[in-house]
Amino acid sequence: MNVDELVAIDVHTHAEVSADGHASLGDELAGASAKYFKGHSRPTVPEMAAYYRERRMAAVVFTVDAEHATGHPRISNEEVAASCAAHADVLIPFASVDPWKGRAGVREARRLVAEHGVRGFKFHPSVQGMAPDDRAAYPLYEAIEEMGVPALFHTGQTGIGAGLPGGGGIRLKYSNPMLVDDVAVDFPELRIILAHPSFPWQDEALAVATHKPYVYIDLSGWSPKYFPPLLVRYANTLLKDKVLFGSDYPMITPDRWLADFDALDIKPEVRPKILKDNAARLLGLGSP
Repeated sequence: MNVDELVAIDVHTHAEVSADGHASLGDELAGASAKYFKGHSRPTVPEMAAYYRERRMAAVVFTVDAEHATGHPRISNEEVAASCAAHADVLIPFASVDPWKGRAGVREARRLVAEHGVRGFKFHPSVQGMAPDDRAAYPLYEAIEEMGVPALFHTGQTGIGAGLPGGGGIRLKYSNPMLVDDVAVDFPELRIILAHPSFPWQDEALAVATHKPYVYIDLSGWSPKYFPPLLVRYANTLLKDKVLFGSDYPMITPDRWLADFDALDIKPEVRPKILKDNAARLLGLGSP
């Protein structure tokens, strides 16, 4: 990957369908998400590579392993990693391991990094049905910290389950970013990304990211025109080296996100940090 030639690095994209057509979510939850985001395509990972290559961008790609809570089989981490490896000029593989899997999950995480080139891990506490600070997940965090790769946590409200009776069983409270503060304390060398503007806990996310040196925020899942003013202020100042471009593709396209970001009041010297430089440094992609 030639970082110098990239326009941006999108740290938050979803592999929603496998090569054989298997979806990352069951029909009910996927339908609720599609309605919430007003419909979107479901490209394969190779199709994602072509999309980002055309735009001279790189993208972090992952799925969500929530088999324990949802009963729905995940998309294979190995498939995502192999597809990203085949398009290593633009794609960066993350994996997702359900923290309910205990020691088996720890073994899998180590194997994915050592044998499949995985560069980080995605957690979705609300969909996985476990609070980030649940001690059952700690052996997995310990392994991730030891391997020196980041952990990305969904924070705030989610479109998954939105509008279904009982939210489809999705508990929003697990995605309060303050619950990740314990993780940052107990694993002080773990690089953590708080995904999304964390509605309704934006202040909490900013507090954790300013207090803990290795906690970052990605800006995915929202159009920048809806960003809270305080988030924009912190991105321009105190957190200018810790805020990351993310789209949430395919739910939100980078084309739309970047068009709205262009209209945002971000300092010229901060824009390249958010769009590429901060992510390149965090992911070890070379000096931008």
